[in-house]
Amino acid sequence: KMVDPTLAEMGKNLNEAMKMLEDNQRKVEEENEKYARKDIPGPLQGSGQDMVSILQLVQNLMHGEDEEETSQAYRLQNVGEQGHMALLGHSLAAYISVLDRERLRKLTTRILSDTTLWLCRLFRYENGSAYYHEDDREGLLKICRLVIHTRYEDYTIEGFNVLYTKQPVIYISSAARTGLGQALCNQLGLPLSCMCRVPCNTMFGSQHQMDVALLDRVIKDDVESGKMPLLLVANAGTPGAGHTDKLGRLKELCEQYNMWLHVEGVNLATLALGYVSSSVLAATKCDSMTLTLGSWLGLPAVPAVTLYRHEDPSLSLAAGLTSSQPVEKLRALPLWLSLQYLGHDGIVERIKHASQLSQRLLENLKNLDFIKTSVEDELSSPVVVFKFFQEYSNRDQTSHAAQASTIQHPIISNERHVYDAFNQWVGEQLAQLVPASGVDVVELEDEGTCVRFSPLMTSAVLGTEIQDVDQLVDCLKMKIPVLTSTLQLREEFEQEVRRTVGLLYIEDLSWPGLGVVRYNYHGDGKDGDKQEKELEKINTELLKKLNELESDLTFSLGPEFGGQKNCVYIGMVTEDLDVAELVETIAATGREIEENSRVRINMS
Repeated sequence: KMVDPTLAEMGKNLNEAMKMLEDNQRKVEEENEKYARKDIPGPLQGSGQDMVSILQLVQNLMHGEDEEETSQAYRLQNVGEQGHMALLGHSLAAYISVLDRERLRKLTTRILSDTTLWLCRLFRYENGSAYYHEDDREGLLKICRLVIHTRYEDYTIEGFNVLYTKQPVIYISSAARTGLGQALCNQLGLPLSCMCRVPCNTMFGSQHQMDVALLDRVIKDDVESGKMPLLLVANAGTPGAGHTDKLGRLKELCEQYNMWLHVEGVNLATLALGYVSSSVLAATKCDSMTLTLGSWLGLPAVPAVTLYRHEDPSLSLAAGLTSSQPVEKLRALPLWLSLQYLGHDGIVERIKHASQLSQRLLENLKNLDFIKTSVEDELSSPVVVFKFFQEYSNRDQTSHAAQASTIQHPIISNERHVYDAFNQWVGEQLAQLVPASGVDVVELEDEGTCVRFSPLMTSAVLGTEIQDVDQLVDCLKMKIPVLTSTLQLREEFEQEVRRTVGLLYIEDLSWPGLGVVRYNYHGDGKDGDKQEKELEKINTELLKKLNELESDLTFSLGPEFGGQKNCVYIGMVTEDLDVAELVETIAATGREIEENSRVRINMS
């Protein structure tokens, strides 16, 4: 059967446009000069421009002079054909929207019902409806409106007056993503007092799970004080560590108090697999859940989906979860195309691949000394969070720090800062050395700075493979001896500097390296400004001379922001470093520079 020539032309044009944008080869120098002022907005030209010129401008704006051009190219090259299907969906939606009303209604109804059916089956969510939205918080926002309409019968007529007499309360975990509670209150027009942050466990269980017993007491207190508990937002994969709340117990609590249970999080992706952990499987019984298929499947510009169960279509319409506008329903089109292109097996395969990647990393990390993991389940954890940690009692290299496999332990505050700096450095190094791994640095309340590997959120876009995980582990193995040596020698370096005349030890706990030193120039004390300039001059010259030495050490001015002035920052070191010799070299070089400086001043 012949394809509509307009559709065929659209597919061809999109293909050509994508080829042009993905072609990273820069045009010749004149072309660059032509767009030299590309970052400065200008007037709209009188005569229209052809598509090639416009796409050329888009390409130049996309690639720019970014230092990170390689990583951007890396991301773009993995868009692949399934990504082109999603992008074609946006073009098709614009084309379809001009059809006559009846045909448009039939087509949008079919697209919507197909996509909803497929997603409900894929993610084991029976008898669900779906709401498609661009902002991944939008679904939860509409669900809140639905629950307000359901629990306050006169809300449609009375508005905020009914809320005033019985204040609604929305409960969210303290491990939820930053700003979620405030965003909901702002959009719903509710005071922040309607938002209750539920603390996580402190004594038993994961420190990233909501404390269920405490939540029960809080709800009881709210009911007794005349408030209306509305909704609980739980996590199947917290934004930081990827842990899952006790969804079964939370569902029982919600039924007891007639509350709505909404679940979000990356671990919901695993509902599509043959084997699902019981903690995540409990999400299928919740009242609504938000799925972010774009990152899980590597699909650009597809909407997030909130699946929900509700009996009254008029209230869903009032809350904005359904729409009578056919064009609104076309939001599902990019997903409709992409899901068909991948097929059920292709979708499951991608999620399974990401789970295998995290499993591979977790197994390898177990065998590494001085690496602690923070995972909920040693056997199956879609998100792997780890950090470098060396016990104070285990500072000698012979002992193994792998005895305790979890991160939970008290740390002296100074030591915490040092470890945060070291782990920040490790995370940045690993991300730089193995960009395809998609690792990033995350700040957790109890554990401090950690490295996170969350392949469900990154692997489909970056094209992460098993060998990338193995490379990540190899790089980490190479970094561990450097980390342990530097940590051990920091104290010795401080003592040596403090007992050396002419050197001043500068304490900077956030510096990932051996330490910070300043050559302390003592002038005749007449002019403070002059002395400051001389100090700067000597330390700049000292840095230059130290970098000329034939050694593996890195000497620098320190971090771009927040560092101390007129100092020499020494980076990571190996165990064979003679600290006393290094400190003496720094002091001798400084003295030599100072003497030469005095000679020059006297001669002038």
